[in-house]
Amino acid sequence: MNRLKIYRRCLIAALLLAVMTLGIYGFYYMSNQVPDEIRISEEETQTLDLGLKEVSVRVVKREKVIPGGIPVGIYLETQGVYVVGTDAVQTADGMLCEPAGQAVQSGDYILAVNGRRITDKKELISCVQANRTGILILKLCRNEEEIQVRVQAVEAETEDYKLGIWVKDDVQGIGTLTYLTEDYRFGALGHGITDTDTGDLITISGGSLYDTNILEIVKGQRGLPGELSGVITYANRYQKGMIQKNTRVGIFGQADAGLAKELTGTPVEVAFRQEIKPGPAVIRSSVSGEMKEYEIQIQEIRLNESNVNKGMIFKVTDPDLIALTGGVIQGMSGSPILQNGRLVGAVTHVFVNDPTKGYAGFAEMMLEAAK
Repeated sequence: MNRLKIYRRCLIAALLLAVMTLGIYGFYYMSNQVPDEIRISEEETQTLDLGLKEVSVRVVKREKVIPGGIPVGIYLETQGVYVVGTDAVQTADGMLCEPAGQAVQSGDYILAVNGRRITDKKELISCVQANRTGILILKLCRNEEEIQVRVQAVEAETEDYKLGIWVKDDVQGIGTLTYLTEDYRFGALGHGITDTDTGDLITISGGSLYDTNILEIVKGQRGLPGELSGVITYANRYQKGMIQKNTRVGIFGQADAGLAKELTGTPVEVAFRQEIKPGPAVIRSSVSGEMKEYEIQIQEIRLNESNVNKGMIFKVTDPDLIALTGGVIQGMSGSPILQNGRLVGAVTHVFVNDPTKGYAGFAEMMLEAAK
């Protein structure tokens, strides 16, 4: 009898614990779905208390933009020379050493060597070779702070002097233009450009948009994302704009007049996040060679700003796009999404195990980041 009572009490306690856990999880889940701030286009500012959390309401001007949808070549110049990592060097006497291992970290930007400003790998190599066995003072940008470190190059088996640092000085790729404003300001890609090795957002000194010629569409398959394969022509006459910002929600800058001529659409309003609803929408894209709108279903909306690149989950339902690309493929990032005649977001990622499903970021956040 006593065992039965103990069993019942344990069962009740476990049930109460489960209910409490579910309640706490539900509270935080619902709270996470409510943004800290919403924007409206009325002539007043107020604070709303929705019970779960306090939400700030900010009055802003309703933006209008021309939706994009055309593929563009992207070229970014890093701020200085970007450090991917460090490695050991085999010296002329056969020993292994890591000259910069204790001084330089992946994610650093080398801005200057012995007071000489550098902008690319060639200049860095030139400085190292010129100093030979001398001490090098590297000016670095680390975590947005400038510091100086001392390193000494070593003579390698090849008789060159090396620091044992893997670096890069530029980034190229293909993405999609999201929008263009009346004053030729553009937004593209929908997500930031990060280093493939470190995952860090790349700090840039500038960059350009170029014309791109799509040569092949590799269809997406389950477990194997597809891609747009093309050629970027790096010549002044093919330049379409200057990239000025690389942010978590896209790249932004000033477009050339020629790019504006390519976009023949009518300006549309940009939707506020709270106006977006689950249901039908369209992706605007010229992936087929001509501008078309392809049907999708917005399945889930995540209003919290922590999900900056994954604010929406959508599914491609248009048979033409599925037949052409398999769904969402690499290179379509930045493709504008419209609902009820308004720009609501941009494609950012594809589900690896289901190419018909993807993530999107909010257009409202792109316009805010561009300022």
